[in-house]
Formats: sequence, structure tokens, C-alpha cells
Amino acid sequence: MNRKYLFALAPVAMLAACGSQSEDAADPTPTASPPTPTLLGSATLSLADGKSVGTAELNGNGEEVSISVVLSGLPEGVRAVHLHTTGSCEAPDFASAGGHLNPGMHEHGKENPKGAHLGDLPNATIDANGDGTITAALTGTQADVRAAIFDTDGTAIVVHQDQDDYKTDPTGNAGGRLACGVFAAS
Repeated sequence: MNRKYLFALAPVAMLAACGSQSEDAADPTPTASPPTPTLLGSATLSLADGKSVGTAELNGNGEEVSISVVLSGLPEGVRAVHLHTTGSCEAPDFASAGGHLNPGMHEHGKENPKGAHLGDLPNATIDANGDGTITAALTGTQADVRAAIFDTDGTAIVVHQDQDDYKTDPTGNAGGRLACGVFAAS
């Protein structure tokens, strides 16, 4: 082959090689974005006098369900938050909400070897401005959690006067009930 011809092809071959390398370096496969959570239900929490002090949202993502609670206007301190068996919030003591949501018939608390209830949630730390939040994953498949929360008598979310000790059955020594809200399906 003619030497001039080879020298003329060399730059073309190098450019082609560079082009194929950059194409190989870039992954042409699009990355999948994470699934968007679906709002399953929500509740507005109120004090016994009817003043709104927060919201709670249940979100589904695949088989998982999470809860997000935003609180405001509460006394400073650490407060227990639980899901209760009945979707009723009759003032002044919210006793109509029943006990903790516990379809698995476990004992109370994440530190209890026989626990925890589906309704056992993390404590909320309420700051000096009266604000606090919690976010938690609920135990069970989305179908099971939805069936338990949106059953025929519904489910309430309750903020208690004291903190949950995460082990004492059946309530975690959480004290009286400060605020309550009833979940409505979305």
C-alpha cells in the first residue's frame, strides 16, 4: 500500500477511534427515576377546642407506606404520636379513638421484643415555637396497611401529652391525648 495513503488515513482512523471511545464512555441507557409516592390519605389534627395543630399524610411507594406528620401550636417537649383503632376524635379526651392500631396483636413499642403495634410511631420533638415533624415507614405491605387504616370504622392519629417510652404495653406511658385527627382516603 502507498505510504502517502497510509499517512492520510491515520488522522481519520484516530478521529474515528476517539468518536467510538466517547460513545462507549457515555451510557446510552436512560436511568430510571425513582417512583413518585402516591398520597393514600390524610388527616388534620386538632386540639379539644377545635384548633388545628397539624396534618398527617400517608404515602404509598411500591409496597411501602410511609407517614409524614407536621405539627404546630403544641406545647414544647417530646410527644408520643400513635395511630388509633377508631376514626373518631370526640373532645375533650379523644377516648373515642380507642387503643393503638394493632391488627397483628403485638405488644407495644419498638423496644419491646414482642412489639410493635402498627400504630406505634416515633416521638415528635416539639420546639420552643410549638413545631415538630415525624416521618416513618409503616410495617406491612401497602395492601395490609391500607386495609387496617381504612377499615369500616377508620383510624385516628393522636398526639399525646408525654413521650412514648417505646416498651411499656399497651401505651408506652404516653399520657393523655392532646390532639386528634381522622384519616380520610385520597
